[in-house]
Amino acid sequence: MILSIGIVLLILFPNISILINFFTQETSNWDHIKTHILPLLIQNTSIIMIFTGFFTIMIGTSLAWLVSAYDFPFKRFFQWGLILPLAIPPYIAAYTYNGMLNYTGVIQTGLRNQFNIQVDQRYFDIMTLPGSIFIFTLFLYPYVYMITRAFLANQSAALIENAKMLGSNSFEIFFRVVMPISRGAIVGGVSLVLLEVLNDYGVVQYFGIPTFSTAIFQTWFGMGDLNAAIKLSATLMFIVFFILIVEKFLRGRKRYSYTAARVRPLTPIRLTGWRAWSVFAYAGIIFALAFLIPVIQLVDWMVLTYDKMIDPVFLSLIFNSLFVALAGAAMIVIFAVIVANFARTQQNWLSKASTRTIILGYSIPGAVIAVGIITVFIQIDELLFGIYEAIGLDPTLILSTSLFMLISAFVIRFLAVGFNAIESGFDKTGIKFSEASRTLGMSMTKTFFKVDVHLIKGAIFSGFILSFIEIMKELPLTLILRPFNFDTLSTKAFQYASDEQIHEASLPSIIIIVLSGIAIYFFHHVVEKEPD
Repeated sequence: MILSIGIVLLILFPNISILINFFTQETSNWDHIKTHILPLLIQNTSIIMIFTGFFTIMIGTSLAWLVSAYDFPFKRFFQWGLILPLAIPPYIAAYTYNGMLNYTGVIQTGLRNQFNIQVDQRYFDIMTLPGSIFIFTLFLYPYVYMITRAFLANQSAALIENAKMLGSNSFEIFFRVVMPISRGAIVGGVSLVLLEVLNDYGVVQYFGIPTFSTAIFQTWFGMGDLNAAIKLSATLMFIVFFILIVEKFLRGRKRYSYTAARVRPLTPIRLTGWRAWSVFAYAGIIFALAFLIPVIQLVDWMVLTYDKMIDPVFLSLIFNSLFVALAGAAMIVIFAVIVANFARTQQNWLSKASTRTIILGYSIPGAVIAVGIITVFIQIDELLFGIYEAIGLDPTLILSTSLFMLISAFVIRFLAVGFNAIESGFDKTGIKFSEASRTLGMSMTKTFFKVDVHLIKGAIFSGFILSFIEIMKELPLTLILRPFNFDTLSTKAFQYASDEQIHEASLPSIIIIVLSGIAIYFFHHVVEKEPD
């Protein structure tokens, strides 16, 4: 219990520190930011969120319905292939598409050389607000697709059959039956999309679009005003809380239940002729745009540059990425097991509050967590100055310039990822085996290590892999909190892209995508087929 409370406080401290500083710290720049910059940040952020949310709902839900309700060519591949865009971080997709579409890119070069066509650059400029919406939509829609497809897979076939008997066609069934009953799943998926949009720094910075994350970076590092960055972070936190409240409201308005005890799941209808190939074309175009085309382009660039990229410095990038990802994922799994076991064995308000706090950590954007972490660690360093001097160290900011701070931030940001996987493992095993062990005289601690841990080994491994991949892809936290002269694959890829060295950015990007793709394949073919 004490360990669980300590972990919850670890999640809360940085965020509470931001809120306290928002009301107590003064800065001369805040009035200027509030008057001249904040309205633009709110406008751009709102536009991106509204349109990205709408398009991800339409694409993700329609694909989930088609894959769940119909048989068409290559359906088995598309079931997991449509999840693969999550393997490509949006900032990598952003510079890849810009490299393909700009004046020297493969598309315009091909049009000029092969067809002698000169195009208007306005129509190929992706570094705009609509361009960012295009990137976010293509590479975040799998959140809606995965959650909605999992929901539809367990729905009663009677709902669809009754709608058909009443004369509804396929489009009417989708909009009047499927969308309403799936609203909870859709809201859950699009909420993750919007939180990812708020967390993003790479896309909007590379495209030059002012949003909260770019403003936090510029205020902190450009203006040297940490207090103003804290106030921007607190404002962004209020937006996040608003999104979570709206999500709760939308989820709770309506309830759907079955009138029969036995539910017959959907039986896919086999499509033939032009209908089958139309669905295949729709799924194929989305897959090509969101995964196949950018990966082919990255591989082409990698072939051009890999010989000069493979050196001891690049190998150190791989080592750094693996080290922080492994260390962070290990800490996440340990903390998640402690809190999940506490929540399982102690059914009270404190355990429920602990789980809610864990989940809250993932909803806070990385730039906000970075600001909170740095303020807390600087305060800890200041408190420890006397101890540093007593043991012969210079009274400097030791903790707040260390890898420990970066890994702590990863734990706060992604603890919910590992916790959800491990909590689902505990839910499947229940408590009957633990109770039997206790009845036979084994202590709670021995029961935990000899019984419980063995029963949830798959869930622990799943949580570890998910956390590992999230840390490998994370950009804002790593950019802000990494120690001096410490780079990872994600920060180096972004640095190369920002310096217009697009070809050089391809190799670290490919490594990130391959690792993420393997994880996605593993979860589809192993975890989803694991017996209950």
